[in-house]
Amino acid sequence: MEILKYTAFSSDVTGGNPAGVVLDAEGLDTEAMQSTAAMVGFSETAFVRPRPDGELEVRYFSPLVEVPFCGHATIATAVAYASRHGVGELRFHTGAGPIAISTAPGPDGSVVATLVSVPPRVEPIGDAELEQLLAALRWSAAELDPGLPPRAAYAGAWHPVIAAAERSRLADLDYDLPALGELMSRVGWTTINLVWRESATVFHARNPFPPGGVVEDPATGAAAAALGGYLRELALVPTPARITVHQGQDLGRPSTIEVFVPAEAGSGIAVTGTAVRL
Repeated sequence: MEILKYTAFSSDVTGGNPAGVVLDAEGLDTEAMQSTAAMVGFSETAFVRPRPDGELEVRYFSPLVEVPFCGHATIATAVAYASRHGVGELRFHTGAGPIAISTAPGPDGSVVATLVSVPPRVEPIGDAELEQLLAALRWSAAELDPGLPPRAAYAGAWHPVIAAAERSRLADLDYDLPALGELMSRVGWTTINLVWRESATVFHARNPFPPGGVVEDPATGAAAAALGGYLRELALVPTPARITVHQGQDLGRPSTIEVFVPAEAGSGIAVTGTAVRL
């Protein structure tokens, strides 16, 4: 077993979100994958196994739990696979469903990957759960952006979208890790997508991930896809739309996630980025 290490959504090894990639995971059981992910220590490690139909089965593990889908590890895996087999079209069979992926040459010899999510969904957050969430974040309702109402959004994994009215609120993240982790595990949220809207199509994000044993993700492709579905469902952006999500600046690992939101209701959200080997 060879464990590759890539950082996704950045062309610089000092930015992006690191992911482990195992392209030869045949013969590994769930316990072995989980223990390998814990050893790697990144927010996600992806394990790839070929299918008889020529497509790929991919499973994603944080240091503590398996998750159905992970955007940054998908981008990292697609780039790693392209470095071995060339660019082209792929299909990953994940716990959330099939994910279509394309890879193409980028500038300076890089590889750019685009994934298309499963159909997104948006649901309300109950009053009690929202109150517990804000209390764990140590945020007040008065600090929220009224133009971006709290919702739980899905594009392969569930992420509450909580929008701050001011960038300074997003920058000052000091949450109650045990309380937030317990709530997220109980409700089934993967990360909390904390966002601030800089302009109509530019967002800044932070993503706590305590259920996975990670304080915060520097780039979260699944949450960015969920955000795209949220914006379309609530008619908060004219579609089709191209959205840019900046993440990781507050952690010193700047990341850029490009999101395409098709106009067709229920269609998958496209997320694009590059990755570089560590």
